[in-house]
This record gives sequence, C-alpha cells and structure tokens, in this order.
Amino acid sequence: MELFLGVDGGGTGCRVALADSRGRVLARAEDGPANIATNPEAALAHILRASQLALTQALGEDAGKAALGRLRAGLGLAGANASGAAAWLGARLPFAQSRIETDAVTAVKGALGADDGIVAAMGTGSVFAIQQAGAQRQIGGWGFGLGDEGSGAVLGRALLARALRARDGVLPMSALLAQVMGAFGSAEEMVAFSLTARPADYAAFAPRLWASPDDPAAVAILSAAVADVRATIAALQPPVPLPVTFIGGLGPGYAARLSDWPQRPARGNALDGALMLAMERA
Repeated sequence: MELFLGVDGGGTGCRVALADSRGRVLARAEDGPANIATNPEAALAHILRASQLALTQALGEDAGKAALGRLRAGLGLAGANASGAAAWLGARLPFAQSRIETDAVTAVKGALGADDGIVAAMGTGSVFAIQQAGAQRQIGGWGFGLGDEGSGAVLGRALLARALRARDGVLPMSALLAQVMGAFGSAEEMVAFSLTARPADYAAFAPRLWASPDDPAAVAILSAAVADVRATIAALQPPVPLPVTFIGGLGPGYAARLSDWPQRPARGNALDGALMLAMERA
C-alpha cells in the first residue's frame, strides 16, 4: 500500500496527516515547532516524531516503524525559503520521497485546490500568492523586519509606535492609545518590551484595533494596512481579475474591508495542501 504524508510545520507546532493512494486520511498527529530556519535540529525531531506517531496509529507500532522509509512526503514548513534550510532537512529525512516547500505554498494549495485564484494569508505575518494553471507566484512573506504588510505583528507595532507619538504630543491621544499606554505604565516600559519582543508579541496587540474600529488611531492604522493589502493584491491580479481567498486569523477582517474583487472561501488548509504536494509526486 502506498502511503502519503502531509506535514504542516511552523513556529508554534507541526501537524501531519497520513493518507492512502485515494487520499483517504488514515491518521493525524501533532508535535512541537518545525521552523527549519530558526531551529532545524528540533524541527527535524518534531517532524519525525509526529510522522512515526501517525504511522503507529494507522498500522501499529512494528508495521509503522517499517513503513517510515516508504512514505512519499509533502512538507510545507516555515523557514524553507531560508538559504540552505530545505536542502539540509531533505538530506536527513528518511522518507522515500520528500518535497519541501514553504508553508505559504501549501497554504495556497490547500485554500485553492486546483482552482485559479489569489490567496491573502493574514496572520502574525502575511504572504500573498496567485495560482494559475497549477503554477504559483508568491510576493511578500519577507518577514517582520522587511515586510509582512497588514500582518498582526505590523499592526501591533504600529499601534505601540503611535501611542508613543501621542504621548510625545506629535499626534492626538485617543482612548485606544491611552489604553495601550496604560497597559505598560510608562514609555520606558514599552521601550523595554520592544527590545526583546517577537512578532507574536506585537501581534497580541492587534485585536485592540479591530475591537475599536471607530477610534481615530485605529481608523488611521487600519486604513493604512488595508491600503497596503489592496495594493499588494492588485499587483498580483491579471488583466481578467481572479477571486481572492483570505485566510489566517486576520483574514475575515480584511475580507470585510476589501470588496474590490470577488471573494471565495478556502477549500481547505495548509495541511491539506501539504498532502496534495505529497500526492503530486506519485
């Protein structure tokens, strides 16, 4: 029996799905983070442990161990676009076949299936892609330091920065900005936070914007973010526009504010896309 493994790995965890040649899912499993750029050794260990757990669930312990080397795997992993990361992992995986892509690629596959369309993935980070005739082109996804337009991390950082500008008297202080300043107690505490804050730490402040849509500061920040997302999607649109699928935690918020193009709900998720990737190699 041919076995196919889909792996969806990111900074918070790794999920796998094991399927037969008809695409029927036999087992699912989860393990720890699998960002192959930031911690490749741990990512490898978590991928293998989750894979073995799924095989054990489906086939039993002995048969599961024997089947590891027969798997045809599709892996959508955070960090796969870092130089050398995918090659390093591929050389260490015991599977019969491995296809490693970024988690953005598998998110698009899962969201669109075989359909043409555009995907805007809006979460802690952001990435955008178009799929036409089975081929993908991605833009953005350059990370918090260089991109992630419209993402939760960028929104949260913009909110904190604006609060400091208001504290300095450069911009008007609003109820939302006062609330944010109060959460830290002082500007110095906010600066101390910024010295070690990760993108997810900034993203934790983004829900305050969506919860205060009439606050002048929220209006300004969200308007700028929507404009960035609109411009990015427009750059992907072909002469005959394609429908847009918004995914991720912030996807619904942007979908409600962007009616420029037809929209289509996601067909599936990134793990579905990883399994598709595995089966394409058969």
